[in-house]
Amino acid sequence: MFRLTEYMTQLVHPTPVRKRGTGAVKPVVIWNLTRRCNLRCRHCYTVSADVDFPGELSQAQAMRTLEDLGRLKVPALILSGGEPLDRADLFALAERARHLVRVLALSTNGTKISGETADRVAGIGFDYVGISIDGIGATNDWFRGVDGAFDAALRGVRALKKRDVKVGLRFCLTEGTQHHLPDLLQLCDDEGVDKFYLSHLVYAGRGDKNRGEDAHHQMTRQAMDLLIDRAWATASGGTPLDVVTGNNDADAGYFLDWAARRFEPVQVAHLRDHLTAWGGNSSGLGVANIDFVGDVHPDTYWSDYTVGNVKDTAFSTLWTGDDPMLATLRTRPRPLKGRCGACALREVCGGNTRIRALQLTGDPWAEDPACYLSNCEIGVADADRLQLTPFRGKKHDPQHRFF
Repeated sequence: MFRLTEYMTQLVHPTPVRKRGTGAVKPVVIWNLTRRCNLRCRHCYTVSADVDFPGELSQAQAMRTLEDLGRLKVPALILSGGEPLDRADLFALAERARHLVRVLALSTNGTKISGETADRVAGIGFDYVGISIDGIGATNDWFRGVDGAFDAALRGVRALKKRDVKVGLRFCLTEGTQHHLPDLLQLCDDEGVDKFYLSHLVYAGRGDKNRGEDAHHQMTRQAMDLLIDRAWATASGGTPLDVVTGNNDADAGYFLDWAARRFEPVQVAHLRDHLTAWGGNSSGLGVANIDFVGDVHPDTYWSDYTVGNVKDTAFSTLWTGDDPMLATLRTRPRPLKGRCGACALREVCGGNTRIRALQLTGDPWAEDPACYLSNCEIGVADADRLQLTPFRGKKHDPQHRFF
């Protein structure tokens, strides 16, 4: 996750750089508690549906895993789905998790949050609730596959804000949704939303099937310009909004170039030091995923690569073990190829989102096709070469593995 507003603030109120550790650091854990969901989103990486799926962790197994995460002292736990509110024992799990982890968040589509449910969400003491909205009105409903989803989600936002819960909007940037970005930023200001998260499309689950809707590079740049302007407004003393992006760490390079054209070299050098300490993509290092059956993955989009299962082995043992893919993902620099391997900003972005390269080529170390920076901007020779465009053909043979 790229914390744009936080790094923007470094340009006007600098703070000391904190170095990120290496090796088996304690990760932020994103836990897909269930695959059941009342919506049918076009970009769903779990391919969820409104049915019961077999193999879901029992409450006892989930509680045992929570205790293990507490002993490991993970910095944050995000309870997700599917739709986590569709899991009958969500609140029992959340209540226990609240006593075990420092930061507890809920990732939901928001459509089920009202009345007593809103009271219970507020009562847990979640540090943050992220609600997914992908456009205004009918656009959101089309993208999320259910009429009325926008109104229901907005009702959820208002219910939580009324109860003083920190709320963020989560938005996936695609060709079909990008025109609503200005409206959603305005919605954040109108509703007193605390955070805005822009997710770039990842080619996983239905997101892989619908990869032809990925935003063109120029649209991505325009979206980033809007977010940078909004983050600058906050850093300059305007209406607060924590702007973050995810799943395209080239955002950090784009922001660094923006700063270089507007600030003194000493400020830009300080910003780069912070971005280098952050290190970009953190799959398998600072972020981990547990899916609804207990399989552990380097992040939520690596569903085809499993480190192990918490039903059989504790998460802490799996995460600190000798898994070869985790070891390579934690390597700095990573063994990147193509533009990513030659990129002068690779220490800033960490090679971006490896799963897109894997989905398109079968090689997790190939260049990321969603990098929207030009060769000139990343310091790669042959600067006149055309930029990559989002892949629109068939995916690689799934039997061809590089693990």
